[in-house]
Amino acid sequence: MALLISVAPTLEGWAVRSEALDSDLTFHGGARAEAAARALAEQYADAGRQAEVEIYLRDGALAGRYVHPARDGAEGLAF
Repeated sequence: MALLISVAPTLEGWAVRSEALDSDLTFHGGARAEAAARALAEQYADAGRQAEVEIYLRDGALAGRYVHPARDGAEGLAF
């Protein structure tokens, strides 16, 4: 099962949410939040776990979805 990472607007900016995080990561700009989410997904893909990033607009619509396939033989995070 893929690790789901979402980027969604908040009252004060943008949040990156995932079960892999102890708490939400917050950013003032959506581009920075998306970059952080995709970097996290790449770390998990490098560690051998598929990750998916979903980006939501301020109106709640899904703007994009990025799949980061697991890569074999990679060293990285412990699950």
